[in-house]
Amino acid sequence: MIFETHAHYDDERFDNDRDLLIQNLLSGRICDIVNVGASIESTKTTLALAEKYDHVYAAVGVHPSETEELNEEWIAWLKEQANHPKTVAVGEIGLDYYWEKEEEQKKRQTYWFKRQLQLAKEVSLPVIIHSREAAEDTMQILKQFHAQDIPCVIHCYSYSPEMAKEFVKMGFYIGVGGVVTFKNAKKLRETVLQVPLNKILLETDAPYMAPEPYRGKRNDSGKLVYVAEKIAELKGVDVEEVEDVTRRNAEGVFGIGRDVGVED
Repeated sequence: MIFETHAHYDDERFDNDRDLLIQNLLSGRICDIVNVGASIESTKTTLALAEKYDHVYAAVGVHPSETEELNEEWIAWLKEQANHPKTVAVGEIGLDYYWEKEEEQKKRQTYWFKRQLQLAKEVSLPVIIHSREAAEDTMQILKQFHAQDIPCVIHCYSYSPEMAKEFVKMGFYIGVGGVVTFKNAKKLRETVLQVPLNKILLETDAPYMAPEPYRGKRNDSGKLVYVAEKIAELKGVDVEEVEDVTRRNAEGVFGIGRDVGVED
């Protein structure tokens, strides 16, 4: 069984078949799904999905590129949602300098990243970190906030193996998705080789980042089998071991067992 730690099933690309797809996934190889908020609106739709399905959980938070909408009133609202029984993380939060490169934009992202990290500490929830072209600033902020005191997931990891090992030393987990199957993903494959399996989580970022042989098409959690197979190949272990260890990793990070937040 595979634990999907990062998806966006509230995305409009799932509007035509969302319910059927989720039902089929959860009756197949997928045991649990964390649907992740990226804005105030998507946090609302994420919570709605979590309320609808036993084994879908919510991460609440605002992506760095959406932080212009944030204010203290919305932070207070997010804190309320963090106490929802199906909320298991704060995220995705962080820094993204790919689209926003101006100093004022970076300052805004930094402020709300720190504010949402503080929120996570206040409610004792793990954090899902989005970091793109902002490696050093991300690391500095996480160290400044002593983020090693709470579980952190570095989502869609894209930096060097050396930095991954630094994150792991801090107790963090590395999110690995479809990119690991790409022919040009040398850094990520090397990261997977160097990071212990007990610090890796499986994720899709669905509907984005579909693995080979579906690259460029709509992604979904069923395709995580290709990610697990590639990791197994790199690690020289059975795919069942990858699925089992990463599932237990996720259950530990998000505090999810068969009897947490649901009635089976």
